[in-house]
Amino acid sequence: MSRFATVGTPHPQGVQLAPALLERVAARVREATGDDVAEAVVRFLDNTARTTVRKRAENDTFVMTGDIPAMWLRDSCAQLSPLLRLVGEDETLGDLIGGLLATHWRMILIDPYANAFNEEPNGKRWDDDEPAQGPWVWERKFEIDSLAYPLDLAARLLAAGNTSWITADTLPALTLILDVLETETEHEQRSDYYFRRADCPAQDTLVREGRGRLTTPCGLVWQGFRPSDDACSLGFNIPGNLFMASALRAVPALAEACERAGFSEELEERGEVRRLPLADRAETLREGILKGVEAHGIKREGGVSRLWYEVDGAGESLFMDDANVPSLLSLPYLGVIDARDPLYLATRAAVLSDENPFYYEGSALAGVGSPHTPEGYVWPIAKSIEGLTSTDESEKRAILELLLATTGGTGYMHEGVDCNDPANFTREWFSWSNAMFCELALDVAGIERPALIREPLL
Repeated sequence: MSRFATVGTPHPQGVQLAPALLERVAARVREATGDDVAEAVVRFLDNTARTTVRKRAENDTFVMTGDIPAMWLRDSCAQLSPLLRLVGEDETLGDLIGGLLATHWRMILIDPYANAFNEEPNGKRWDDDEPAQGPWVWERKFEIDSLAYPLDLAARLLAAGNTSWITADTLPALTLILDVLETETEHEQRSDYYFRRADCPAQDTLVREGRGRLTTPCGLVWQGFRPSDDACSLGFNIPGNLFMASALRAVPALAEACERAGFSEELEERGEVRRLPLADRAETLREGILKGVEAHGIKREGGVSRLWYEVDGAGESLFMDDANVPSLLSLPYLGVIDARDPLYLATRAAVLSDENPFYYEGSALAGVGSPHTPEGYVWPIAKSIEGLTSTDESEKRAILELLLATTGGTGYMHEGVDCNDPANFTREWFSWSNAMFCELALDVAGIERPALIREPLL
């Protein structure tokens, strides 16, 4: 029995992970990191499965974020990411993850601009926004990482030999994703998307009547909101674009797998132009993003280059980093760049310093926070990412120990933690944060994450 109280309530449709699997995982982690980390990993995996995952039917998995009864496309992929490492030991986990992606494809076809969805078409929502959400949509903040995460997860599941993510909705959803990305490379000229919320903090709505800051097309994909769900300052988020560019490399293999499963692309005629295959469209988008990053996303000064966080395509740029992933700090974890690359090392050094306005140091811990939470609050997600992108094994282990020592006595990871007093925190029940701790612990234990493409993007 754990000495910590369970967060959340087990659900009738929750998932019970096999005790033998958890025992094997605990043994591997214990050998690498010790008893406390192993016990936490088992507790976190079990808690996520029983309280946030709903296995409703074949090809139908719903994952709520924890203390909010909605499924974020981004969060839910991250919440199940530790299980992806265990698919080789328990094939039912692959089908569980495939069921999540099948649900994602259905949700994307309902509204590709939404970031979070309801379990049923019950009309529940975070707020009354403009334009009004459909009954399935919890929130309609457009974030390109919401579309990159399912692509990346499908590619990793395919690398693990599982194709349960392929349904009749997969190719239409992939097609719609590319439609949206192509449109949002020319947001001003082609997009109808806008988002307005009344009586809220400035970061919860978009300026210019919901259109966001004016941007200039440059190959990058516009997004209204960051992975934190806070509004972008300049429109082109660099880590989000780089993650998408990396994920787009998998589209040819995903389309080919669908073809082998008996689903073919519909290349309809548009006037005199025949629509290009998904693989060609994805490559064009990827090349455009990389050209945009090269032209606008890199700060070159004094012989040192590092990445910006956001740009507008017309010369304005912003350096910061946010704890939410994709972030600049997370790029090696996302397959974008090697952790030893000089561009990343320079960027990392700036992120983990006072050059980043959301880097905090206190008596209990130091790390990246977010404008989404109070000043001085470090996010455990960011500390886990700091470990996952470190090349120093002793640093990885030290971060695991630090995280367990700063839970405020709850034994669970939180959203943000006061860097001087871990008894102060936001969100007692935040499954994504628990999952990222598991990711780091499994990484230290040598339990690898499957990857369809292992070469870095940059």
